[in-house]
Amino acid sequence: MKVLIADDDVLVLDALKTILEKNNIEVKYSFTCGKDILETKAYKNVDVIILDIRMKEENGVDIAIEILKNDKNCKILLLTTFNDTKDIERGLKKGCLGIILKDNIESLIPSIHSVSFGNKVIDASLNLISTDNKNKKSFENLTKKENEILEKIAMGLSNKEIAKELFLSEGTVRNYVSIIFEKLNIENRTKACIFYYNKDNN
Repeated sequence: MKVLIADDDVLVLDALKTILEKNNIEVKYSFTCGKDILETKAYKNVDVIILDIRMKEENGVDIAIEILKNDKNCKILLLTTFNDTKDIERGLKKGCLGIILKDNIESLIPSIHSVSFGNKVIDASLNLISTDNKNKKSFENLTKKENEILEKIAMGLSNKEIAKELFLSEGTVRNYVSIIFEKLNIENRTKACIFYYNKDNN
């Protein structure tokens, strides 16, 4: 997967690049200025665009809107250190697919993957949407073993690796995964990761 990231803080930018590259995500472009993204049209050559909302003399949401005006198929994930509801809701309304807090590093990778598939991702701690009681009950309905397997999925383990760690057959793990997906009303492992990282806030 190839991504573009923009943040006016060079230290944050370097930290993000390190985290992404350690997780086999290629940072094809990095910018400290949003206008450079528009001028170079680098957004056309990546799978996901990751933008800081607040950059010096720029608003990441404004940059995102301009990108989407030029290419409505771009998949944009917004990053913020503030619960700036007005800007966040404006970005989501205009077509950005996700928003997470910068300090929620553990959900960064699964959020990027989820956005790359066209799914919406909203950091639960931002309180932009009301708690979904159905999802909450779904977590409560998971057995201890199912929760344990969900945790392993969120860690990025394959069915074979989970089976080895939990001393189960691969077929048994596969059955557990199917049951977990059904209970949580999700279709893939990426969504399982997002649900897992947000469950304590739901």
